[in-house]
Amino acid sequence: MNAAAPVEPFTTEWLQTPDHQQIYLEQSGNPQGIPVIYCHGGPGGGSSPFHRQLFDPALYHIIIFDQRGCGLSTPALQLESNSTQHLIADMEQIRQHLGLSKWLVAGGSWGSTLALAYGQAYPQHCLGFILRGIFLGREQDIDWLYRAGFGASQVFPDYYQDFIKPIVHLSPLDVLQAYQLQLHHKDEAVRIEAALAWSIWESRIATLLPNEFSRSGEMDTQSALALALIEHHYFQHQCFFEPGQLLNNMHKISHLPCQVVHGRYDMICKAESAFSLVSLWPGAQLSWVVDAGHSASEVGIANALYQASLEMAEVLKAVEVEAV
Repeated sequence: MNAAAPVEPFTTEWLQTPDHQQIYLEQSGNPQGIPVIYCHGGPGGGSSPFHRQLFDPALYHIIIFDQRGCGLSTPALQLESNSTQHLIADMEQIRQHLGLSKWLVAGGSWGSTLALAYGQAYPQHCLGFILRGIFLGREQDIDWLYRAGFGASQVFPDYYQDFIKPIVHLSPLDVLQAYQLQLHHKDEAVRIEAALAWSIWESRIATLLPNEFSRSGEMDTQSALALALIEHHYFQHQCFFEPGQLLNNMHKISHLPCQVVHGRYDMICKAESAFSLVSLWPGAQLSWVVDAGHSASEVGIANALYQASLEMAEVLKAVEVEAV
């Protein structure tokens, strides 16, 4: 078994939240295995069948959900009642719904952010963490990805020009302020143009080697709208965090085991984020993938994540034996 083997869910459902959101929820793998909840990226990216393949289905009870406003969750493109705190509450509702006392929390990119935020809110319900492409939600992380003169724009100046094309006439404004106007413009064509530019920028720079987006510059409109609208909403609000919140609260979870996988050439989430996180986490193991960028679909990243899940299973087994 490896990260390329397809895994089918044994059940799917929509969980209604107290504020009437319908959260898509699926389970696959071994119902008696180690429960693991996977947090997808974005925010607004939605889950993928590929995410099931990052865990050995014989060892793990794999739980995947679509965060508010995206994927198969409804209402689609919902920004009201959509914050990090809402997502944490949704995850806790899922845990209670499934009758689990503890679970492993996993996620990539923004999913790593959400996994950390959930863990710091509910450390007593966490067995440990498997995280990929660390994003800490700091202003410097948002600068790196979206603002001129920082990291990604300096490495991909041609792609960055395409990214700012829909807002070039709004140049006196900050990039997030300008995109706020375009993504919420009364003209649907303007909204779509902005959403596509926002989403294609991120997709183009997600892999070490050129991908389909860097070649074609095309993307599905609905996926682009979900990603752009929800990402922008979160980043405009600093991910609904206090400054430095995740690193400042590491003491709440640093006693738990963690496997961190980060592409050496990740242009979306800078390597410093992973290094800074692990420096505060004695129980964390950091694996650099030397031939990859950001995307979990890159072979090196996918294989490293699958290996991390096997190693985590051994760690948790050892902890269980010690407890007995």
